[in-house]
Amino acid sequence: MTRSPRASAPAAEPEGAEPSAAEFRTRGQPAALHAVRAMLAAGMPHALLLSGPSGVGKGTLADDIAAALLCLAPEPSRRPDRSCRACRAFAHGNHPDVHRLSPTGAGAVIPIGGPGREEHGVRDLVRELALLPVEGGARVAIISAADRMTEDAQAAFLKTLEEPPPGTVLILTATDEERLLDTIRSRCIRIRLGPVPRREIEALLVDAGLVEPPVAARLARLSWGRPGDAVALARAPASLVVRGEVARTLLDLTAAPRADRLRIGRDLLARTAEMLLALKAPDGAVVGGSPTRGRGRRGTGAPRGASEPAATIPEAEAEPIGGPAVRVPAAERRAAALALVAIWRDVVRDLALVRLGEPGEVRQVDLLDDLEAASARLPAGFAPAQLRRLDVAGERLEGNVSPELVVDALALGWAA
Repeated sequence: MTRSPRASAPAAEPEGAEPSAAEFRTRGQPAALHAVRAMLAAGMPHALLLSGPSGVGKGTLADDIAAALLCLAPEPSRRPDRSCRACRAFAHGNHPDVHRLSPTGAGAVIPIGGPGREEHGVRDLVRELALLPVEGGARVAIISAADRMTEDAQAAFLKTLEEPPPGTVLILTATDEERLLDTIRSRCIRIRLGPVPRREIEALLVDAGLVEPPVAARLARLSWGRPGDAVALARAPASLVVRGEVARTLLDLTAAPRADRLRIGRDLLARTAEMLLALKAPDGAVVGGSPTRGRGRRGTGAPRGASEPAATIPEAEAEPIGGPAVRVPAAERRAAALALVAIWRDVVRDLALVRLGEPGEVRQVDLLDDLEAASARLPAGFAPAQLRRLDVAGERLEGNVSPELVVDALALGWAA
């Protein structure tokens, strides 16, 4: 495999100085960090694939690796030191030898891109990497949510993955690596990240000064091993309130007449959209977990030409008096539906835990009384059947089915 050269280092430290350890910001992933440190010491492979559930730290680890490769510290064990010129440029997002690519557009996909196309895509990245590095050392390309590359984009990326420019390291992150072509996965060294221990998330939130210990404990339980979700909720307390209201309404919906479920379902979709606005997550991650469970076909990452024109929200929700109906971008409607499905799944899992006699393991402890009341009136096979329906709903949303229709179907079949 191609090995990346180290960037030129400044003069060595005075003799006798004790070098400090590298400052990695990834938490709760000891096996992944051990593998990364070994690669940095021996020579980094030209391509890495970091996979795991949403919010577990794939993006943070990718940034740690990039910072270590670009760091100018004279002692390799100190990289990244977070204080050299390269580390400061990386932290401010203006290092000239860092290239990023992430999903965009209504379908939240990574397109093929290229000249004459509006959206930045794989061909644009390939063209950037063909140029010489500005600093003359290592160069890093980070492709976030690489499993959202369209099939055409994956095919266009293969040549660069097989023969990357000298000194270039490609870092891909993916929630569902099965969506990537076999030829892409086979050319990457894969590192799997799992859920982070609850205590580690609590410590992260407290150490960062985001919340007090009792709130940190609640968020750690709610995030279910995903520190990214916990941090996002901690930074937007209003979103946590809305999330609780949505979960409580879902429990009430189990006893609602069928005639009311469509209206309530649309209301829940609107409330979830408000939650996402409060969160304003920069990576677009869905708080509460991924709505799909890795059931996509290999090599299909995302549908070809996945895009959808903006649609009109129903009049009862968004039409101002005396004016035209408000048009909401399709990407925002889809994101809200995915977030609602994720919260819905959390509610079903908590219902299953209560049914199994494990109330101490539920995520939303403040809803325990409501969970027990709902569980008592629901049939025995309710939770497994609803989880299957939610899986299908997530797949349909990934395939750009109308978010409103998906939520309508879920609401009508909820506790039916």
